Amino acid sequence: MSFTSDEVNFLVYRYLQESGFYHAAYVFGIESHISQSNINGALVPPAALLSIIQKGLQYTEAEISIGEDGSERLIDSLSLIDAVMPDVVASRQQQNQQQKAVVKTEIPSTNGDEGTTGENMDVDNSVEIPLNKATILRGHESEVFICAWNPTTDLLASGSGDSTARIWNMNDNSTSPNQLVLRHCIQKGGTEVPSNKDVTSLDWNCDGNLLATGSYDGYARIWMTDGRLASTLGQHKGPIFALKWNKKGNYILSAGVDKTTIIWDASSGHCTQQFAFHSAPALDVDWQSNNSFASCSTDQCIHVCQLGENRPIKSFQGHTNEVNAIKWDPQGNLLASCSDDMTLKVRAIPFFSLSIRTEKTYICYCSESGESCVNIHCALHFSASFDSTVRLWDVERGACIHTLTKHSEPVYSVAFSPDGKFLASGSFDKCVHIWSTQTGQLVHSYKGTGGIFEVCWNSRGDKVGASASDGSVFVLDLRK
Repeated sequence: MSFTSDEVNFLVYRYLQESGFYHAAYVFGIESHISQSNINGALVPPAALLSIIQKGLQYTEAEISIGEDGSERLIDSLSLIDAVMPDVVASRQQQNQQQKAVVKTEIPSTNGDEGTTGENMDVDNSVEIPLNKATILRGHESEVFICAWNPTTDLLASGSGDSTARIWNMNDNSTSPNQLVLRHCIQKGGTEVPSNKDVTSLDWNCDGNLLATGSYDGYARIWMTDGRLASTLGQHKGPIFALKWNKKGNYILSAGVDKTTIIWDASSGHCTQQFAFHSAPALDVDWQSNNSFASCSTDQCIHVCQLGENRPIKSFQGHTNEVNAIKWDPQGNLLASCSDDMTLKVRAIPFFSLSIRTEKTYICYCSESGESCVNIHCALHFSASFDSTVRLWDVERGACIHTLTKHSEPVYSVAFSPDGKFLASGSFDKCVHIWSTQTGQLVHSYKGTGGIFEVCWNSRGDKVGASASDGSVFVLDLRK
């Protein structure tokens, strides 16, 4: 067995992408010269690094379980840290066996259930979604990072590391969910070739007749529902991390690694205004109105900008680490931001500021219904305790209403149903859970075949789409 440093670097690079650390992956890729490694990323399966590590753990487990005298002993499943400390593991295992022997001699066995705790007897009242209510969509050749429903019809768009976006027809009158493949190509020597870069963001316009995508190749693109490319937007100098239409549908907003945000004229595809106020890569953007927006960055700052203004109309500081995501409430009065500094901050324009101490966060989301617009969601991602929970907050009181704890791996995506009564969450434990926002109870559950990167609701609130690390996309039909 042999491997090169290029191969190791590529697996680490791919792992960072799969984990959602897009800007970290970009920096690592530049410094390690990934583009010069001549490795065909489309042939590398999802979660390859974790798979190799898991196999190594199994080999180490087997090695430790065989004693020096050739005798076999049972050991607990190894953690990654355990694997580099085999002597400590063996010593701990010996102590555990001695303790079990003492307990066995002191406590008599029983035939009843006296030893069963309430936690072990916990019976979930949720309904597992049957297989005939789940449609699996295959076609992508790499992990699928994002998905989004068309606002007017059941067309589901997905974006992948295979440098394509796809449009899936999930309307009831469709005999089978056919797909349109939107290939992201660049010009080389007068011909179009695949960009071989991830599709990082996508968003439908309000009328549902145009789809915008952003890519690691630095271009934004506008597509028609029949799969034709309408415009290519090429002002950014580096990967695009976020992209959104305004509500009116006449402008597109994008954020990039080049530290800038751009407002594009959707009809012409031209750059209307470029904002260069951040001192580090811009990670997320969200419209406040049809002409104003907020942006956040690894520079720990948030800027509120307006079309036609040459300076931010408002800037917020206070986070002490990267600001990963921002979200306005539907009225544009509350701005939520979450950061690696383990705080979720909510600011009212211009009345008050609220800081909620939590675990490391990278998603915040506001209910689209006016009735629940004060509920801010924060998903915990790779916290010190690997919390893997979802939390609903009452912003007015700064109080956590519900802590949702059924996931066993980091939560990558959440989405409120259109009426605000339900919340969908997707985790790398391969599960999509549907929760009641009123009671916090788990009402529906489905386990897919790959870690979940994104979940989204259709406009009627009766279907949930999800995209996964194994290249699959699936749709859950919640109608009875």
